[in-house]
Amino acid sequence: MIMRDLEFGKELIKKKIPLVSNSPGVYRMLDKKDQVLYVGKAKNLPNRLKSYTSDKNQTIRTERMLALTNSLEIITTSSEAEALLLEANLIKKFKPKFNVLLRDDKSFPYIFIEKDCDWPQLSKHRGKKNKNGYYFGPFASAGSANWTIKILQKVFLLRVCNDSVFKNRNRPCILYQIKRCSAPCVNNLSKIEYSKLVSDAVLFLSGKSKSIQKKLSTEMEKSSEKMDYEKAAVLRDRIKALTQIQSSQNISSTNLDNADVISIVQEAGKSCVQVFFYRSKQNWGNQTYFPSHDKSHTTEEVLASFIAQFYENKNVPTEILLNKKIKDLNLIKAALEKKEDKFISIKIPTKGNPLKLSKMAEKNAKEALTRKIFESETNNKLLNEVADKFKLDISPRLVEVYDNSHIQGSNSVGAFITFGSEGFVKKKYRKFNIKNKELRAGDDYGMLKEVLERRFSKIIKGKVQGDIIIPDLVIIDGGKGQYSVGRKILDEYGFHDIPIITIAKGKDRNKGDETFFHKTSIIKLNKREPLLFFLQRLRDEAHRFAVSSHRMKRKKNLTKSLLDQINGVGRTRKRALLNYFGSARAVESASFDDLKKVEGIETSVAKKIHDFFHS
Repeated sequence: MIMRDLEFGKELIKKKIPLVSNSPGVYRMLDKKDQVLYVGKAKNLPNRLKSYTSDKNQTIRTERMLALTNSLEIITTSSEAEALLLEANLIKKFKPKFNVLLRDDKSFPYIFIEKDCDWPQLSKHRGKKNKNGYYFGPFASAGSANWTIKILQKVFLLRVCNDSVFKNRNRPCILYQIKRCSAPCVNNLSKIEYSKLVSDAVLFLSGKSKSIQKKLSTEMEKSSEKMDYEKAAVLRDRIKALTQIQSSQNISSTNLDNADVISIVQEAGKSCVQVFFYRSKQNWGNQTYFPSHDKSHTTEEVLASFIAQFYENKNVPTEILLNKKIKDLNLIKAALEKKEDKFISIKIPTKGNPLKLSKMAEKNAKEALTRKIFESETNNKLLNEVADKFKLDISPRLVEVYDNSHIQGSNSVGAFITFGSEGFVKKKYRKFNIKNKELRAGDDYGMLKEVLERRFSKIIKGKVQGDIIIPDLVIIDGGKGQYSVGRKILDEYGFHDIPIITIAKGKDRNKGDETFFHKTSIIKLNKREPLLFFLQRLRDEAHRFAVSSHRMKRKKNLTKSLLDQINGVGRTRKRALLNYFGSARAVESASFDDLKKVEGIETSVAKKIHDFFHS
């Protein structure tokens, strides 16, 4: 059967070759359900496609792909570099199963300082750079950017509050008290003095840290000579903070002005890529990636595909340091230069500090991969133990754990988390706002019934659409009653073979005294048994997610007020009113003239608000 499908796939490509022009481009292989199996690029499309039909020593991965191929789509491009960029874009869009996939991709945060503004704000920024100002980054994570902002506050005392808060303050906030802001909101310093602080911050983020430190030291000495010891102490604290950020970012140990250091290691058919970001001779953090790929992919293939996908939607630095040779180096270089319209250096360092940094990134990648493999093996072992203890037909590889959260039936939320051999799969966590208004307060069975019906009806729809994610095991926080409800719903939807385990809390909610229900069995585990800790961890994570979802919903409802019912008063105007008057009750008692004084509230809107409360 497989051989027949393989020959069909090859014959399909053979028939397509005469219809394809001798030009660079991208091809897509699709299966019977029109799902994209593979996206590839070529300098000469016919020649590349011929290799699939003429090569006799194909890898098992390629033969499997050809056996599943039912149709072929072609896109021609003006150059091979353009084909490479398009290939990376399509891989990220369709996530084909036979390509190397960068699953952890996301936009990175920047630090932003406004331009052409009297009192510029220091803030974190993601997304398009459509504001007029200075952008510094990327930072490897939000935590790294937040930490840098915190230190910058100590050194340069710039405001971080938004414009609405800034304009409506009449006394300094606590940040001024703890010496992290200069309190420009109450004119604690002149615009000229504040602009000097902004200029110093821009210089520092641009790599001029030593000149800033020298300037602060000179000012401290002058203040000390004038016996202005209070000011000298403030300057001393700012210098300390500056020294702290310098040492943490290895400013003195690197001369990389605008570079990414990328290292890859491969073991047991898995790869880990470590990326270190260096901007303005400062280390702005690192990020770890685990690209998804077939075991037959080489380190060089994975790294080349990673670079193309990684920079598909990001700014490319002027220098990229690698620890391994990559396939099509010159092509990738040309494609990135075309994208950025600037010269880009891609090289493997052989000596000095660049080599040291590359080795450091490689060491981090190796340690991260070792931890990942160990965690994966441990998780598989624990999942196998679940199968043995509860006598399941198969060892589960994807588990869904369900829980509910509410307060006396209000703001009810159901949720489930997902766990697999790689650990918690947070992208597959889901929450459900309970829609059934007829449920009595605190009806856990009714809530569970609704959540399971919505979840598994969606799986059935997914079956039709070809997007199937079916758990091997369902775990529910509860006892016999929850087991009966869960079993009934799954059986009704035809999922008779998915086992269910429920976890009932011990007497007085004693952790370690849980009772487990499966089919007709009632099971207790030893308090010191690792399997008990594992199942508790799954239950606790589901509970954490359900409770956090419930709190978010409750918080959202608490922030609603009568202002939300007024036509023409959206989020921005509501915020402006609350910042100006302090509360919704104060808005209610405000006069028509007072309402007109609020920024953004025109006469017609002020009349609507006044009429709403007084008509």
